[in-house]
Amino acid sequence: MATGSAAKTDRGRSGARAAAGARPAYRTSREGDPPQTWTIREIADEFGITHRTVRHYEDIGLISPERRGTVRIYHRRDRTRLGLILRGKRLGFPLEEIRTIIDLYDAPRGRRSQLEYVLGQIDERREDLEQRRRDIEAALSELDRFEQSCRADLDAL
Repeated sequence: MATGSAAKTDRGRSGARAAAGARPAYRTSREGDPPQTWTIREIADEFGITHRTVRHYEDIGLISPERRGTVRIYHRRDRTRLGLILRGKRLGFPLEEIRTIIDLYDAPRGRRSQLEYVLGQIDERREDLEQRRRDIEAALSELDRFEQSCRADLDAL
């Protein structure tokens, strides 16, 4: 009888824990250590993106969370890759280029050709961004001149 009521009590606590937003048992780690796994909500919130964006990156194979039934479990590898994906997007890399670069992290380390490839991509991206900066500076200068002209015309009225 005690076993049955203990089991019932444990199930009740489990439901209360879930309702209160407590972390599931598979997330436990040593006291004080960061969690070993994350939910889609936690990953999306941490990186400031939508669940749909996270699922899109999964659909195209950039991240591959563990599946437990209908629940996605994200591990450190997924979290690291997501950070690299978002950094690549901020730097203007297309997703296919990001895929190539982050896949290099999974390859054996120390391969000269991999590092040379990444450095080449960085150089290309830097040139592109510097050209964009020059274009923006030229557009701002043109706006300044136009603004001065408009203000002079307004003052003349």
